[in-house]
Amino acid sequence: MRNRNVQRENLSAIPGLAVRMAGTRLLAAVVDAATPLDGLTDAEHGHPQYRALDVRDRALVRAILITALRHRGTIAALLACRLEKPLPANATTLSHLLHVAAAQILFLDVPDSAAVDLAVTHAKSDPRTLRFAGLVNGVLRALARAKAAELPIMLETSRDAPDWLSAMLEKTYGPDETAKILAAHRREAPVDFTVKSNPELWAERLSGIVLPTGSVRVEKLVAPIPDLPGFVEGAWWVQDAAASLPARLFGDINGLRVADLCAAPGGKTAQLVLAGAEVTALDTSKNRLARLEENLARLGLSAETVQSDLLAFAPPRPFDAILLDAPCSSTGTVRRHPDIPWIKTPADVAKLAALQAKLLAHAIKLLKPGGQIVFSNCSLDPSEGEELVETFLTENPAIVLDPIKPDEIAGVQPFITPAGALRTTPAGLDMETPALSGLDGFYAARLRKAY
Repeated sequence: MRNRNVQRENLSAIPGLAVRMAGTRLLAAVVDAATPLDGLTDAEHGHPQYRALDVRDRALVRAILITALRHRGTIAALLACRLEKPLPANATTLSHLLHVAAAQILFLDVPDSAAVDLAVTHAKSDPRTLRFAGLVNGVLRALARAKAAELPIMLETSRDAPDWLSAMLEKTYGPDETAKILAAHRREAPVDFTVKSNPELWAERLSGIVLPTGSVRVEKLVAPIPDLPGFVEGAWWVQDAAASLPARLFGDINGLRVADLCAAPGGKTAQLVLAGAEVTALDTSKNRLARLEENLARLGLSAETVQSDLLAFAPPRPFDAILLDAPCSSTGTVRRHPDIPWIKTPADVAKLAALQAKLLAHAIKLLKPGGQIVFSNCSLDPSEGEELVETFLTENPAIVLDPIKPDEIAGVQPFITPAGALRTTPAGLDMETPALSGLDGFYAARLRKAY
């Protein structure tokens, strides 16, 4: 026992090793246990191995994990080229260890020698990988030598997405658009802000640009969000340009009673309040609702908040308009959440689509005759969007599509479908540079209750 404790103390004294060990453990949790990365790296409730690190090391762990997930297909292909035979099926820890090291060697500003040495030390410290320490050393050193010549070629031919996602994208969008979407997934997403007023002023103050849709976009932040100008004053909130569009599809809602269902974290609620609506914001999660209330307080806005399961929500009178931004597979947000392709499956998509249909059917009951409902989500899969709404309209003759007109909202024309719905993808919104281009994948349809 004493020798084991001494070994642990010696390992903890090696600079950078705890970061790599945490990265390997968390990558396993994402890939093997389908655990969302945001939850694992939450500062208060995240994985204990992550919370044990200081702020700087936590940032490095996140950078390694995001990179390893964003380029998972490319990394796997380059590692496979260095292996004489595939790793044993049960050697998952070894695979994750190699991916963590390869992410640093191929994409991060980490000296190759440090990445290799720490990976070898890590392998030697774990009984499950001890006998593979020589393989780790040989594979990673060979990878470091070959990266300049082989990485650009592999990036042209590999796909950093699981087969199920690639197949869905190709079936829906075709090979050319799919290639653009997958290319966008490899890039770090810029940061978009919805501003209360004067986007030109805030673009200047935040060192960004004004998008055609009116959002302010910053390629890379120079300070944490709370330290940026305008945060304390509540002049803006962070919200992807695509996510800002559904709440704008109602037109003039000044003085109307509007429900924002599944409302947290509150960006769309803020838009509705700012437009003059009397808003009821509903969410099933007490913690998420508390976050929404905090966000509204910072912005100097107010709304009625209700904690309830939507399917059990029965207000005393119907609403004039409803926004249902439904829970979904989130495949439109892979740029920001590269774990999504690796923690979701087609079965998950089917379950979520079925849930969305139930939520929409119940939400319609809360709407007055003649009222509007905007159904939206951040999925790229038509089973959660176009197909779902088409089926719903067929089965509910009292509900009709209220087509979105191309000139209703500035900059939205390229995203209007032939049916009159809204569809964005990460390949859209071509701006000055690739880093400033793109937006989340969103679907939104505006429906009206005819009677």
